[in-house]
Amino acid sequence: MQYIPNILFLILLAAGIGYFTMNIRKVIRNIKLGTDFDASDRKGERWGNVVRIAMGQSKMVKRPISGLLHIIVYVGFIIINIEVLEIIIDGILGTHRIFAPLGAMYDVLIATFEILAFLVLVGVIVFWTRRNIQKIKRFWNPEMKGWPKNDANYILYFEMVLMVLFLTMNGADLQLQNLGSAHYTKAGMFPISGLLAPIFENFSEATLIFIERTAWWLHIIGILIFLNYLYFSKHLHIMLAFPNVYFGRVEPKGKFKNNEAVTNEVKLMMDPSADPYAAPAEGAEAPAKFGASDVMDLNQIQLLNAYTCTECGRCTSECPANITGKKLSPRKIMMDTRDRLEEVGKNIDTNGEFKPDGKQLLDDYITREELWACTSCNACVEACPVSIDPLSIIMEMRQYLVMEQSAAPNELNVTMTNIENNGAPWPFNQMDRLNWKNEV
Repeated sequence: MQYIPNILFLILLAAGIGYFTMNIRKVIRNIKLGTDFDASDRKGERWGNVVRIAMGQSKMVKRPISGLLHIIVYVGFIIINIEVLEIIIDGILGTHRIFAPLGAMYDVLIATFEILAFLVLVGVIVFWTRRNIQKIKRFWNPEMKGWPKNDANYILYFEMVLMVLFLTMNGADLQLQNLGSAHYTKAGMFPISGLLAPIFENFSEATLIFIERTAWWLHIIGILIFLNYLYFSKHLHIMLAFPNVYFGRVEPKGKFKNNEAVTNEVKLMMDPSADPYAAPAEGAEAPAKFGASDVMDLNQIQLLNAYTCTECGRCTSECPANITGKKLSPRKIMMDTRDRLEEVGKNIDTNGEFKPDGKQLLDDYITREELWACTSCNACVEACPVSIDPLSIIMEMRQYLVMEQSAAPNELNVTMTNIENNGAPWPFNQMDRLNWKNEV
């Protein structure tokens, strides 16, 4: 009978980690639906970005209030995971505070955990207040209705509850230590939960044990639930931000990808000795599809971007098109890409392979009006705290519209026709370009 809690804990731990692993494998499979992307270049710069942007949070602190609060929550959750490791070992072996023999070092660790847990709790409450009471504009854009809005709040509630359970567990544990209860060896410093001592003073030993054990179990169960909630949540960036930053763009933001097939055509047109009407060489590879109309046409890094998006809205709040009332929201571009990718993934889960469903990313999720509203200024890319590139997806889809469907806006068609006929975007013959000087 004494081993039943250990067995239940092992079952719970295996189920939680197993379900999480299954869902993460789905994410990896879905990302691999994209085309290959070579990121073997400039490894030193890429690792530098990971240290500076992902670990150092350098782009978060450009907005000092939210940046500082995010760093507190980020550091708190990373360091408090040491405490989670102790809980897991205790749960498997049936021990209690197995790291207690570390002595003074353990005291410092527990005190650090408690201070960070309190700061995380304060930070999360401020985040909730900014989102729901202060109602900062970027959290209330049209794409943030329904699930995205609720998801953000669910995460904050999760974090509040986990921190309260941790402090409650420690407060009851400290009182049991003071009572000299069996298995509750004196260990640790409790600067925050120690303040709860008056609450527990009049409780019996049995009640204190019940409170401590209940908080302990709910805390670890909550962590496992939160771990598995990540797959369904924008909080998946906790895991994906680091690889996303590593694979992020390292070339100058104004440099666009060169389309080799188009370049070869231009070279052919400019070569006076070439026959533009000659048949392709035997065995020559047919040109690939130009641009992207669905998620499978995007590369794997763009799909990783979609899963990494934190929905913070910094990109949209910096977008000049959005600021001036256009329909475009870079955040929505990433959310739509992720939603379509998830839909494709469920199609594969159901059918064993992707079966055409009559839908695609273009038109069914992202409208042409959104795509053509973009000024390609890269403000969204610069603003993103985890190196997401919405502009690359927009440009891929524009290229599909122009080169596969000849569906550019009339203004753009007129401009391209003028360039083709007159060598300039204006509707004037080249011979008339200098006529203006006669009017001076």
